[in-house]
Amino acid sequence: MNLFDPTTTALVCIDLQGANLSHGAEPHSPEEVLDQSLRLLAAARAAGSLVVHVRTSFLPDESDSLQPLRIERMRPARPHREPGWDELLPEVAPTPTEPVIAKRSWNAFHGSDLDVQLRRHGVKTIVLLGMSTNYGVEGTGRAAYENYYNVVFANEAMSSVTAEGHEFSVKNILPLIGVVRSVDEIVGAFAGALTDEVAV
Repeated sequence: MNLFDPTTTALVCIDLQGANLSHGAEPHSPEEVLDQSLRLLAAARAAGSLVVHVRTSFLPDESDSLQPLRIERMRPARPHREPGWDELLPEVAPTPTEPVIAKRSWNAFHGSDLDVQLRRHGVKTIVLLGMSTNYGVEGTGRAAYENYYNVVFANEAMSSVTAEGHEFSVKNILPLIGVVRSVDEIVGAFAGALTDEVAV
């Protein structure tokens, strides 16, 4: 059986924007993540699957960002934002029929219409990619699992601040809420190639 049914699958791209792909990442470089993401975008579009773009964005003073009362480890001071930091990279520019979701936390479902968009398009499975593995991708994957979606994580199209963070998520967290597969396997699934997986 196929890994998934492309007609009920969405490719959800997390934070492929200037701010996240302008700094170092491990174990896959930002350039590698972008290259692999473009392969998946082409495959999903060719299959007629829904593509959803997620970007992190805040008001200029970031007053709409999370302000927890108490956390164990203080976050760094808000960084200086270069103009266009929250814009999607030109290489992944959405087509007119591809939704763009703005998120203000690690979980792209929270406070957005992501779930509404997916359900209105009849989506049962989401393929997740982007930056960063153990933040935006994992956070969104956890919520997808809790909302009863099947989740496929594209290994080489994700990366994090450290290789350790990426590997811990890939080995210990993501397999509990979905399946981790190579970009080659996922591209094949969009093309209808048979695998030993149960179709979802």
